Amino acid sequence: MVLTWRKSSHSSGGTSGECVEVAALGLAVAVRDSKAFGGGSLVLPVGDFTELVGRVKRGVSSN
Repeated sequence: MVLTWRKSSHSSGGTSGECVEVAALGLAVAVRDSKAFGGGSLVLPVGDFTELVGRVKRGVSSN
């Protein structure tokens, strides 16, 4: 399976060094570090990914 990776439009073209990329996997989303794209990825169910993004936007920690 060939994945299509996307970066946020807020990533400054990836030059800031603090970017992640995401790829849709149907019922899941893969997330990887844009600086170390060969280092593997984290795969989350769509619902968990949506919750994670919401928490990041609100500045909510997992504690």
